[in-house]
Amino acid sequence: MTQQKTQQKSQRKPNLQPVRDVTPTLHFRTIHGYRRAFRVAGSGPALLLIHGIGDNSTTWHPVHSKLAQRFTVIAPDLLGHGQSDKPRADYSVAAYANGMRDLLSVLDLDKVTVVGHSLGGGVAMQFAYQFPQLVERLILVSAGGVTKEVNIALRAASLPLGGEALALLRLPMVLPALQLAGRALGSVFGSTGLGRDLPDALRILADLPEPTASSAFTRTLRSVVDWRGQVVTMLDRCYLTESVPVQLIWGDLDAVIPVSHARMAHSAMPGSQLEIFGRSGHFPFHDDPDRFVEVVEKFIDATAPAEYDQDALRELLRTGLSERLVTGSLDTRVAVLDALGADERSAT
Repeated sequence: MTQQKTQQKSQRKPNLQPVRDVTPTLHFRTIHGYRRAFRVAGSGPALLLIHGIGDNSTTWHPVHSKLAQRFTVIAPDLLGHGQSDKPRADYSVAAYANGMRDLLSVLDLDKVTVVGHSLGGGVAMQFAYQFPQLVERLILVSAGGVTKEVNIALRAASLPLGGEALALLRLPMVLPALQLAGRALGSVFGSTGLGRDLPDALRILADLPEPTASSAFTRTLRSVVDWRGQVVTMLDRCYLTESVPVQLIWGDLDAVIPVSHARMAHSAMPGSQLEIFGRSGHFPFHDDPDRFVEVVEKFIDATAPAEYDQDALRELLRTGLSERLVTGSLDTRVAVLDALGADERSAT
């Protein structure tokens, strides 16, 4: 009788499945003589997460493990950032795109969905332009490089003495004083875009006193921004993404790259999808990580990966893009793009 009860109990035990470990782990590879750091987790189709200027791969922590439940998620530290080497080197957007290509090659990955945040969005766009055969989809998050307008603080930092001013952070008590002032401003501006983005700005600022980090930051910034605004913009070639599924994600309170840039990119990129996070700043994946993961998964599930077609690319290049779309003021370009979108909708 006792044996029979034991058997019945064992039959009632739930069939528990082991929980797969999707904690990102830090790895290093030496490429062209420089050590590159990256964090990876999960299995399945590959996602490449590219962070913004001054930041590093840990910025993706709120969403990395969640995405890794379905995907192989690779989040590198760009050269000059995080735990990657910080040499005196080329820190242009094109060089960063080359670095992503080289890392994927070392990791034996042939195709990826590229997710780029802020500067990383510009790198993602450049990567898709330089290596279209490697890109399945493109997800741009509060991306830089949409148009020439940029936050005045970044313009100031790009000036001859702006970058050198970062050396002041190495003086005793300067960084703590800035952090204290930042926290005070954050409490005052609370739910505004500035209040949302200040904690992350302070987090990034804390890494810059180290001389090689501040030098890499300055070189990166000056490769994309001068006192007049962004030097590199995507409007002159974003039409080339016509065959690539594109998802745009932006916060409506973004104090660094305004949400108007998202609407312009959406108008300029045929077939793109736009998701605006309400009450979110420059880091929507920090403000609402669950929604971010949901948007990414839904977008990937609903779209087929891009297939590289050299003939179609050649035809797009021959057709080109009207000059009026890449000149003039922001308002003028938005109006032109919206008008063209309306014409296309009425034609269908």
